[in-house]
Amino acid sequence: MFALPSLMALSEEGHDVVGVVTQPDRPSGRGRKLTPSPVREVAQEEGFLVLAPEKPRGEDFLRQIRGLEPDLSVVVAYGHILEPEILSVPAGGSINLHASLLPELRGAAPVNWAILRGYTTTGVSIMRMVAAMDAGPVIFQTPEKIGSSETRTDLGTRLSEVGAGALIEALALLGEGAVEEVEQDHSRATFAPKVNREMARVDWTRPAIELGWHLRGLDAVPGAWSTLGGESVKLFRPSPEPRFTHGAPPGTVLDADSAARLLVACGSGALWIGEIQSPGKKRMPVESWLQGRRFVDGSCFE
Repeated sequence: MFALPSLMALSEEGHDVVGVVTQPDRPSGRGRKLTPSPVREVAQEEGFLVLAPEKPRGEDFLRQIRGLEPDLSVVVAYGHILEPEILSVPAGGSINLHASLLPELRGAAPVNWAILRGYTTTGVSIMRMVAAMDAGPVIFQTPEKIGSSETRTDLGTRLSEVGAGALIEALALLGEGAVEEVEQDHSRATFAPKVNREMARVDWTRPAIELGWHLRGLDAVPGAWSTLGGESVKLFRPSPEPRFTHGAPPGTVLDADSAARLLVACGSGALWIGEIQSPGKKRMPVESWLQGRRFVDGSCFE
């Protein structure tokens, strides 16, 4: 989870964590048993006071936050918009760790969209929180290259660690009064809305390069998907072949044997698929997925 490295870094660096606000317990697994968030589990192990309101607003929540008498509020991947009266409770205000180089990719899914849009560089920003979404002055930024095969899962994990380090550095600079908070150029803002299953469906008429971004950017949730023989399957670990020539309709399986992968025709070029997940099954290598299936070249994803 993206917030965990930051929480642990705050504790390990000796910051006095007076309270942790996280999501309430949610049903999970086949038994739908109420399960605490990873942040709550770690916070309780560390002995921190935990608040888990359904919604972080109202007089009761405001009173609880005021009772903690925080010097500063640090927000990381919380998933709720906080009202100005909450942000202003700490004497030092509230800051946020965001997984992009603001003002680019404001919003809920910056890691996904950095890959979906073919970025080669992204990063993390520490910003002062204001009423508008991700629009406050920037305190500290760290750029990071995006690997050519890096998935949303890979990149999100790496940025969570980079972000924890950036947060500690920003807090040190704030404590020394050695930071200049820089207003964002709002004319350059781009946005990264939530991703969902509907937009995750693969459009095979797109170029192979773009479909590689699509599969990598939606790994693992919600997962890029398509239908094959009436079955909806999720597709992972793409390798684009942008110069591969073929006369087949987009979505056609061109090769189901080489290197334990599927080669699928795109609008231009072709795309190797390395892993597949069928409904109710675990994600697996294509080689394992093909075992026991009567599968021939020429089948077509839709």
